[in-house]
Amino acid sequence: MQVFIFVLNRTEHLEHLLQEFDKNGIIGATVLDSKGMARILHSEEEMPLFYGLRSIVAPERRSSKTIFCVLNDDKVELARKIVNQVTGGLDHPDSGIMFAVPVSFVEGLVKKK
Repeated sequence: MQVFIFVLNRTEHLEHLLQEFDKNGIIGATVLDSKGMARILHSEEEMPLFYGLRSIVAPERRSSKTIFCVLNDDKVELARKIVNQVTGGLDHPDSGIMFAVPVSFVEGLVKKK
């Protein structure tokens, strides 16, 4: 098993991504609001006028969504394909990052009958 982690910067894709995960049997994902280091270091507090005007003239996302789930090894490649299909690929600037790490144990995924 692996923990699949995807930081989605283009949050307009979130609902479609989760629907595709669900259609393909990838369930139990957790979605968190997150913010990248660059957005924190160059926050509104440093340049309030600039950020205030930008949010009016060209509103954009200021936060990302971090999606993670524990997957069987055979589902990780499927999750990667879905992410690339829905987002158009992560080779574009500010689109996101995904990775997976091995899991040494899991409890609570399946309820005993």
